[in-house]
Amino acid sequence: MEIRGKAIKYGDNVDTDVIIPARYLNTSDPVELARHCMEDLDPDFAKKVRPGDIMVAGKNFGCGSSREHAPIAIKASGISCVIAETFARIFYRNSINIGLPILECPEAAKDISDGDEVAVDLGTGKITNLSNGRTYVSMPFPDFIKEIIESDGLIGYVKKQTAGK
Repeated sequence: MEIRGKAIKYGDNVDTDVIIPARYLNTSDPVELARHCMEDLDPDFAKKVRPGDIMVAGKNFGCGSSREHAPIAIKASGISCVIAETFARIFYRNSINIGLPILECPEAAKDISDGDEVAVDLGTGKITNLSNGRTYVSMPFPDFIKEIIESDGLIGYVKKQTAGK
């Protein structure tokens, strides 16, 4: 499965309170969460993000509280994939659980600039910066995680696994 989109880039230590501020945690509606995604760090994020765009960040992306609202807000905003140098572990798991592909690739995260066109092959882990022609390799997902992502998250995956039983 290949994803293509424009990079929207952030730095290190982007925490879940910045991804979706606590004042919006009174809802679990993905559309409402998307309206406020990144607004304290990037007030224009909701206006500039387009379906398929790829978020790129530095180290420790998704640190802070373990709220599942953060990856839901990112996914609902139209972001198709997040590439970072490193992720907070609970954010990583929450992202997979809701079907948001995230790839750790320090070289790509450092080299991709805001606005670059990027292609990601989730099957192989290959990331290509189409703007400068450089290619990077991240660890591809194991098959069961690919299935979770293709099922739009863990709930969809479990439903497929238990269908007809």
